[in-house]
Amino acid sequence: MPEVSRVDLTPAAADLIRRLRADHGPLMFHQSGGCCDGSAPMCYLEGEFRTGSSDVLLASLTVDGVGEPVTFWMSASQFDRWRHTHLTVDVVPGRGSGFSLEAPEGVRFLIRSRLLTDAERAALDG
Repeated sequence: MPEVSRVDLTPAAADLIRRLRADHGPLMFHQSGGCCDGSAPMCYLEGEFRTGSSDVLLASLTVDGVGEPVTFWMSASQFDRWRHTHLTVDVVPGRGSGFSLEAPEGVRFLIRSRLLTDAERAALDG
C-alpha cells in the first residue's frame, strides 16, 4: 500500500516552495486557526514560528529540489477538529494579509480539504 499522508502539495505549491526555499532557506508551515487570515497555511523560515507541546506535526513534506523536508504543523486543539481531513496545500493569485513568506509574490497558499477515506484513517490512526 502506498504511504498515506495527512498533507499533500499541488504542483503549483511545490513550485512556489522551491522558489521560496532558494530565496530564504529551509521552510515550515503552520496551519492558522482562524483570526486574521481565516484558516490559512502560513509559510515561515524553519524554526521562525515556535512550535511546542500544543502543536502537532502533521507531515514532513518531501519536495523535489528542496534538500530538507518542509514540516507542516497545526495546533493540537485545531487538529482535534480536523483529524478526519486530508489537506492539500495549493497556491492562488492574491495576497493574504499575514506574515507568510509568499505574500510579496502576489500569491497566497490555501488549503483544500476532503474527508479521509476509511483506509487512510486506519493507516494514520493505527
